[in-house]
Amino acid sequence: YLDKRHDGAILEMNGSMAFTTDSFVISPVFFPGGDIGELAVNGTVNDLAMCGAVPQFISVSFIIEEGLPFRDLWKILTSIKYACEEAGVMVVTGDTKVVERDKGDKIFINTTGIGNLHKKANIDVSRVKSGDKVIVSDWVATHGVAILSVREGLQFETTIESDTRSLHRPVLSLLDHLGEHIHLLRDPTRGGIATVLNEVARDRNLGVDLNEMSLPVDDQVNAACEMLGLDPLYVANEGVFITIVDASIADQALEILHKDAYCRQAKIIGEMTENHPRQVVATGEIGGKRVVSMMIGEQLPRIC
Repeated sequence: YLDKRHDGAILEMNGSMAFTTDSFVISPVFFPGGDIGELAVNGTVNDLAMCGAVPQFISVSFIIEEGLPFRDLWKILTSIKYACEEAGVMVVTGDTKVVERDKGDKIFINTTGIGNLHKKANIDVSRVKSGDKVIVSDWVATHGVAILSVREGLQFETTIESDTRSLHRPVLSLLDHLGEHIHLLRDPTRGGIATVLNEVARDRNLGVDLNEMSLPVDDQVNAACEMLGLDPLYVANEGVFITIVDASIADQALEILHKDAYCRQAKIIGEMTENHPRQVVATGEIGGKRVVSMMIGEQLPRIC
């Protein structure tokens, strides 16, 4: 596609399509476990997967600040190449602009993705009902903590790495096996799990009973959150998704997820309920309950 040096790409598509776009301004552009290039591809692939689509094509556009070292650009381009190969998508069109020094911050990337809808996908928040189980696919809050560990003024020593990765394979496996029973898919990036669950509760006029003891949080991540005064429920993720499924197949969904290397820590963390509509209520270690409200403002700016 790129070899044709055309102003756009002519694509052959069959059936229903999913279409998404996202921009990436993360700081710093290189972080433990990844960089802005890998993040941009994975983020767009995951947005397509959350629609129940098989990712196929993406566009990549760069806004580069004058003075960005060529070795940094090459490293980012290499990451994009490898991330596309891992996700099985093709870059079919793109653009590059350069802005004056101090008019940008190294590099910003925009990606747009297109994919074919999975034949068994029926992902819609309107299908979420009372009694549905809430499943999270893996460790939470890892990405946000990894970024904070290298932020200027906040640096601290840790082995925590970002969880940036493409999630289409476990999602498509769920759809292959369980199809219509998968009611909703969301990736809890900015605002974390708390934001996703609050949005669903409000959209459906239902409540969410959340079991905090079931939330998979790595010990190092938990310790870092305590040190920084952060609640893991609100911290950004880049390699995790939430699925809300029919209760009858929840255990089967877990079995499928546990077979994937990126979903070994998948857990049922809650249930939709008609009690306390439009609220997420978390139960803690000793049975105490608290309302997990929608986050006001942005906890961690430029996290993706």
